[in-house]
Amino acid sequence: MDDSSASYIHTVHHLIEECLVFNMSKEECMEALSKHANIKPVITSTVWKELEKENREFFEAYTKNRAERGSGMATREKIQNMLSSSTTIRDCKD
Repeated sequence: MDDSSASYIHTVHHLIEECLVFNMSKEECMEALSKHANIKPVITSTVWKELEKENREFFEAYTKNRAERGSGMATREKIQNMLSSSTTIRDCKD
């Protein structure tokens, strides 16, 4: 691999790390890098898979955390909807 290829892969690696900071899924990261950095999804996917191989424990924890956050967000949304519905009902009674 020449220096420019290695540099490109390093850049994709760095951008994937940025996606991880923003708690993005692989698919969200592929879409974001395609749209904003003009990186083909197959490249992002390949680098992501290699990172997963090299950092299996991290990605297992990351995936679990994303799932837990997702269910937590869904719960918060349900609570907010219930509260807003409750407020609307209360307002109608007044």
